[in-house]
Amino acid sequence: MAEVDLGQLASSKASDEKVKSFAQRMVTDHGKANDELKKLAASKQIELPSALDSKHEAAHARLNKLSGTAFDRAYVSDMLADHKKDVAEFMHQSKAASDPDVKAWVTKTLPTLQEHLKMIEEISKDIHVTGSGSTK
Repeated sequence: MAEVDLGQLASSKASDEKVKSFAQRMVTDHGKANDELKKLAASKQIELPSALDSKHEAAHARLNKLSGTAFDRAYVSDMLADHKKDVAEFMHQSKAASDPDVKAWVTKTLPTLQEHLKMIEEISKDIHVTGSGSTK
């Protein structure tokens, strides 16, 4: 949900076209993954959160106060950190998940996350973002 929410924000606030394009991709790809996950969770009678957690609400509020290059750099830094963490977790779960349906969804979703990570790493080089969010 956070990638979709921040992607929607970045689609309107980003100044760099590559950042805007990436943000739209987050809305599309993560929206689709969220829909699939909701169906899977419903089939397992698991209730998923319906709103962002406080950490992601704070990130939205922080990013919403920025504009231009400052927004682009902060958004890219956040997406870089999130996708590194997500790829690592999905790689782990692709091997460790005990539920075969969950394992299948994770395995199916992992290549998209890896592609997102590669994309955001390239964008971060283009707009001079380091992993810590500071500029080079």
